Amino acid sequence: MTTARSRTTTVRTLALTALAALTLAGCGSGGDGSSGGSSPSGEAVAPAARDDALAAQVPQAVKADGKLVFGTDASYPPNEFTGPDGTTVIGMEVDLGTAVAQKLGLTPEFQNSQFSGIIPGIQGGKFEAGISSFTINDERIKTVDMVSYFSAGTSLATKKGNPDGINPDNLCGKQVGVQAGTVQVEDVAARSTKCQQAGQPAIAVTELQQQTDVTLALTSNRIVAMLADSPVAAYAVTTTSGAVEVVGQPYDTAPYGVALKKDQAGYPQAVQGAVQALIADGTYKKILDKWQVANGAIPTSEIKG
Repeated sequence: MTTARSRTTTVRTLALTALAALTLAGCGSGGDGSSGGSSPSGEAVAPAARDDALAAQVPQAVKADGKLVFGTDASYPPNEFTGPDGTTVIGMEVDLGTAVAQKLGLTPEFQNSQFSGIIPGIQGGKFEAGISSFTINDERIKTVDMVSYFSAGTSLATKKGNPDGINPDNLCGKQVGVQAGTVQVEDVAARSTKCQQAGQPAIAVTELQQQTDVTLALTSNRIVAMLADSPVAAYAVTTTSGAVEVVGQPYDTAPYGVALKKDQAGYPQAVQGAVQALIADGTYKKILDKWQVANGAIPTSEIKG
């Protein structure tokens, strides 16, 4: 995936449909991702204090209007998704992006966008940053600078109890769902090729535009497994009231990064400094704890680009 989330090569998550529509929130579908089940827990997160030294590094073109405009694909709970009102974007990355903006003395604004349009939007000046579970990879950093803030891998999820005895290495001939544009698309394609080379049937891939639809396909028995970013798969367990189960441990772990337009002197350093300051003062941990994703914490933020 090129603009990936881990969404690593491309990317995203969870279902809001209805119980009258079962609500699972994910890529662009609306809803709180709770399906009547779980909600964020942990300590409330206070606003981050402005750091004047970091704020001074932000280019004038970015800070002129007093805002930091993020592009995000709000369909990937718990990372980013739409809240109960159907329009407000919430999630772990939204809280983190908000805190980064506050450190830089700016007001955050999150614009919901198709995942594939975020990096082009950054390059074209529509967005001043992208925070949408973008896995840092060599292809991506050719076009944007990236500042790391989290670590995630790919997880396999099945129906509760894993009735088909599935694991990442026995997917040949199985119906497996992935979100379009994610690193998981490339992953499952490579696995399917190996199946055929070994004389086994190809994986029957269901590729859907929103991760929420992938999760719904799993819970409604249209597929027998899905591959998604580890925090997204874990969150699906809670939002489906345990109807989904994560099998084994995440693999291919890699960092997420805030995407920034290249050739903006001081800007990556300001964002990296803000993330590192949030790690140092404990705000970062409070945000991850709130969304129950502390296992993706990193000790040090880095600039790649």
